[in-house]
Amino acid sequence: MQLTDLTLLELAAKLASGETTSVEATRACLARIAQVDEKVKAFLRLDEHGALAAAEASDARREKGNPLGPLDGVPVAVKDIFLTEGVETTCASRVLEGFVPPYDATAVRLLKEAGTPILGKLNQDEFAMGSSNESSAYGPCHNPWDVTRTPGGSSGGSAAALAAREVFGTLGTDTGGSIRQPAAFTNTVGIKPTYGRVSRYGVIAYASSLDAPGPMARTVGDVAALLQVLARHDPLDSTSAPADVPDYLADLEHGVAGLKLGVPREYFVEGMDPEVEASVREALKAYERLGATLVDVSLPHTKYALATYYLLAPAEASSNLARYDGVRYGRRAREAKGLRDMYGLSRDQGFGPEVKRRIMLGTYALSAGYYDAYYLRAQKVRTLIRDDFAKAFTQVDALVTPTSPVPAFKLGEKVNDPVSMYLMDVCTLPCNLAGLPGVSLPCGFTKAGLPIGLQLMGRPFDEAKLLRIARAFEREHDYVRRPAPI
Repeated sequence: MQLTDLTLLELAAKLASGETTSVEATRACLARIAQVDEKVKAFLRLDEHGALAAAEASDARREKGNPLGPLDGVPVAVKDIFLTEGVETTCASRVLEGFVPPYDATAVRLLKEAGTPILGKLNQDEFAMGSSNESSAYGPCHNPWDVTRTPGGSSGGSAAALAAREVFGTLGTDTGGSIRQPAAFTNTVGIKPTYGRVSRYGVIAYASSLDAPGPMARTVGDVAALLQVLARHDPLDSTSAPADVPDYLADLEHGVAGLKLGVPREYFVEGMDPEVEASVREALKAYERLGATLVDVSLPHTKYALATYYLLAPAEASSNLARYDGVRYGRRAREAKGLRDMYGLSRDQGFGPEVKRRIMLGTYALSAGYYDAYYLRAQKVRTLIRDDFAKAFTQVDALVTPTSPVPAFKLGEKVNDPVSMYLMDVCTLPCNLAGLPGVSLPCGFTKAGLPIGLQLMGRPFDEAKLLRIARAFEREHDYVRRPAPI
């Protein structure tokens, strides 16, 4: 077995026992990246020098018996949306090309304080706007299970790097499913924490009321260990919640006996791939065998979630991205003749087609005469969607649904059909509108060998129970051990 075949917690155990070193693990990751990333294109840039220096420091601490924590020395990588001190951060956009942040995002700082070497920055959809990683200004990422297909988006690089065994854990962000859908497409595990559980400070903003940073890894336990590091109240983020943080690994093996799991009928939508539905139905039966009770529930306003999301998220994006004008932030068009021309050319050259589309949608929804009809009404519907979830959670402990209605689709298949692309988020975005935690974990494969994901959603700040429910299923199945054929 190669070092890179280990899970994050398995590597942590070997580091603790002295069977290997952080430098060996980091070099193994760099060798694996050199071997396969030309095909996968998960990394936008490597920080080989910084990662090896952090690994050497970790080994020196362990030699003295002073590790910073259980993950000290475990190599990770982060989505290019997180500010990283001294390392170029572009959010996969030409508008930020050459930007080197003077400080770290809080999530990155916490990883560094835990002793994890950070290998580099991962590919993504531009400004996290997309469901396939194809809007990246630096080219699409490829799915290690089939390099002609998408790894999902917007955290495509974060998922693909894990599936290709280039790294042990990654950071992603989830605005409408951008952690969970890529996890489903790549046979990995990802958690979108409750809004406010993980700090957004230093995360380049897309839609501020929806963005949720979170960890991705190969197993439920690995994700729990990373979330333990990241879940902190942060006074630098005004939306960070001062909530108690439980020990996420403590109850992980307690199973699901006696728990009630809701099955929302609205999530088994017309047009769902039959192999996806069959795998999810089998997972539901597995939970029954493990002692859980399945309860049919209804979330009646789910049918309005897609339209609501695609009004609110672009509206917030329009506001957040107004700062990239070539004066305050972002690239400047040097050939411009006058101020108005400079604004127009700078933004035209800096932003890609999907970002421009969402800015225009959002600006329209916020404009005079349309604000009440679109944006304000969408906010009211968002409240109804949140109320649906609150009512369901009076009857059940968690909800179980498909993560995506289809397995990974071909690169280029939907790029010219925005509505079809937006439909890829139909199962995941209600969770963001309600601010709830959601987990995606592997639950099978199609006949063509493509991964299928199972989604769990829970009450606010109940990540520990969601991870416990996810682990109960994972323990009975070996999907996570199956390597991608890259």
